[in-house]
Amino acid sequence: MNKISLGEFEEIVLLTVAVLYDEAYGVAIKAEIEQRLDRKVSVGALQAALHRMEDKGLLNSWLGEATQVRGGKRKRYFRVTPYGQSVLAYVRETRNQLWDAIPNIAFKFS
Repeated sequence: MNKISLGEFEEIVLLTVAVLYDEAYGVAIKAEIEQRLDRKVSVGALQAALHRMEDKGLLNSWLGEATQVRGGKRKRYFRVTPYGQSVLAYVRETRNQLWDAIPNIAFKFS
């Protein structure tokens, strides 16, 4: 796999898109992150991350149907690409390897 830089926020957003699957659009992603992680998310930061990850090939997006509830405005939905899934798997494996490499004594504080 090509070396890719995936920041913490991007990882959280990418995982959340996977969690929401077919319901992954801006407001839902923001609400899910805030609810699960008790962490505030700005709309601007989220939108920038989503578009940046789409440019990197980690996400695909499409426009849903227009609804009266939204005044005719269409939602942009996101889905993790196969490349995005492989990047998440790589990040997970790397983290697990680091955790496994920590000697037991490292967290003994008394």
